[in-house]
Amino acid sequence: MTDVLVVGGGPAGLSAALFTAKNGLDTVVFDTDGTWMHKAHLFNYPGIGSVDGTVYLDTLRDQVDDFGVERRSEEVTAVESTDDGLVVSTADEAHSADYVVLATGANRDLAEDLGCAFTDEDVVDVDVTMETSVENVYATGAMGRVEEWQAVISAGDGAAAALNILSKEKGENFHDFDTPATADEVMGSLVDEA
Repeated sequence: MTDVLVVGGGPAGLSAALFTAKNGLDTVVFDTDGTWMHKAHLFNYPGIGSVDGTVYLDTLRDQVDDFGVERRSEEVTAVESTDDGLVVSTADEAHSADYVVLATGANRDLAEDLGCAFTDEDVVDVDVTMETSVENVYATGAMGRVEEWQAVISAGDGAAAALNILSKEKGENFHDFDTPATADEVMGSLVDEA
């Protein structure tokens, strides 16, 4: 069983995966590379002056790879809640997890099929942590927003979902905040693992 399964490999999904994997949770991302970011050029992402959307994604994918995230290019066909946790299915196999992060852009079909509550505006109803009405299932980015689709918002939604998952796992509010001293430790552990 995997700790966290992320469905979608855009800014929201990869951000969630980065935070959960960096903090010790076994994380798998299902990424068919259908994100809108390939059509984007970012001039409005804080800290980045100007970058092509595909280049930004390549950098983000490198980051999640460095933290040991398994990325799979399979399309997810279903998500279901069972007595033993959550199950994400592809055409070939089923994967079990404690948590699922849905990051499929404006495609809300999986959330609807799973039985997540929707708002009157026909978006997935989430709270500030991005958790849906289905326990331990999160919907990020455009799934929970009416026409407010922007890379930095999506990445923030992914981070919010990840921090809530980490808080649940650790039994207290969790903050992923590194200092220069801890950054050296994190980078050292990445080098040791390579």
